[in-house]
Amino acid sequence: QVQLVESGGGLVQAGGSLRLSCAASGRTFSGYALGWFRQAAGKEREFVAAISWSVGSIYYADSVKGRFTISRDRAKNTVYLQMSSLKPEDTAVYYCAARLGAGAGAALGKYDYWGQGTQVTVSS
Repeated sequence: QVQLVESGGGLVQAGGSLRLSCAASGRTFSGYALGWFRQAAGKEREFVAAISWSVGSIYYADSVKGRFTISRDRAKNTVYLQMSSLKPEDTAVYYCAARLGAGAGAALGKYDYWGQGTQVTVSS
């Protein structure tokens, strides 16, 4: 059973930084894509970033390119999302997700496993 547990959310001022962590367990993730999504109040969930576990290919939404960095530590089975230059519009619940598949199609497609989410609030 795949389990994903996010941490690191909180309240930060605009222009600040936060690092989210996603501890993954339940299987080896070779051949998987791990992604971050977010859902703001009253809006649909949207893709933020993804990384292929084995190869390390990375994908970003245009809205976060140059500000957010996704990475993984395979020894710790953890995926990170370093968020910098945060804006009020980045306020959302951030979710970690996983799915089998390593290419762009998988990374940007539908995910099978989800964490419980962590709240990020950016004040102006």
